[in-house]
Amino acid sequence: MAKMPGITFSGGQNRHLLLLEGAWSAAYADDVERTALLLEQNVFPDQIEIDLGQLLEFDTFGALLVNRTIAALQEKGTKVTLKGASEAAMLLLEQIPFVPQPIPAASDMSKLTGLVVDIGESVAHAGRDFVISTGFLGEVIAVIGRLFIAPHRIRVTSIVAQLEQVAFRGVPIIMLISFLVGAIVAQQGIFQLNRFGASTFAVNLIGILVLRELGVLLTSIMVAGRSGSAFTAELGSMTMREEVDALRVMGLDPIEILVVPRVIALIIGLPMLTFISDLSALLGGGIVSWLYAGISTDVYLERLKDAISLQTFLAGLIKAPFMALVIALVACGNGLSVKGSAESLGRQVTDAVVKSIFMVIVVDGIFAMFFAAIRF
Repeated sequence: MAKMPGITFSGGQNRHLLLLEGAWSAAYADDVERTALLLEQNVFPDQIEIDLGQLLEFDTFGALLVNRTIAALQEKGTKVTLKGASEAAMLLLEQIPFVPQPIPAASDMSKLTGLVVDIGESVAHAGRDFVISTGFLGEVIAVIGRLFIAPHRIRVTSIVAQLEQVAFRGVPIIMLISFLVGAIVAQQGIFQLNRFGASTFAVNLIGILVLRELGVLLTSIMVAGRSGSAFTAELGSMTMREEVDALRVMGLDPIEILVVPRVIALIIGLPMLTFISDLSALLGGGIVSWLYAGISTDVYLERLKDAISLQTFLAGLIKAPFMALVIALVACGNGLSVKGSAESLGRQVTDAVVKSIFMVIVVDGIFAMFFAAIRF
């Protein structure tokens, strides 16, 4: 077992020696730290020698503390020289320097001023993101236009593979969530309208709300969390492993190979999932209407037929491709923006999901105002 770290000081008229003993290593971190602090806090003569010949263990942790101690003594005006160190110990001392961290000056900025500064930085950051996203959208549209001119360059296999991941494998969770939300909307609608003896009008509420808003909105949010985060993680991992740079070196366009198939798959898949979501929500609402208010299937379908039209259905379905485009662009853009660290990947994935959901709601609001203006 290694000896505990220690120090021995001997001094004479012309010679002052500081002998370091035992194990100056991470295995004895607490003891080494206490010993180093004791040395740094004491006052020594103007000149001193540190003997490392009696060290039994010495690693990077010990080297850092020895260098820190030397720096502290030199700051007090003591001239320090080393002796007895092995070649390995000297190599560690050279490679593990102590770099003092300056204490940041206290800010005299008030809390209100700091809040204004933070808001300004956030606005500037949002502006930069908007400019970058607009440029990325332009690149994607240019590549898609190029593919329409040369259809043989379209990667059908990649599109089908992404479509399977986005649409086919997403059907169960979309159906479940939509079914439950449709059931909840039906229960709450019946409960509130029953006070006025108009519980059957809950069918109108379910049909219009699901087809125009809830179906596409729920689907888009679920896809943003499920497929959007996957896009960002996949492209981010490829960026970290320099696979994207390798494509560029080989003369291939990463946007054409990695981004466009995902964008096209999401534009095709999201309307399909929206249609399935609408049916699931209407089914959930129909079952709850029957169990909770005694509305039979025939009455439910008849009132649903009177309440909705093809225009109601299209009002929700038209939004789906635009929301898919927004989700794909945000997710792929964030994935290609990942730096070479796991922290950056996690931050970009989180940022992509938050931005996608926010943009989906913004797009939904824009369509709501547009449809109201044209009375659609």
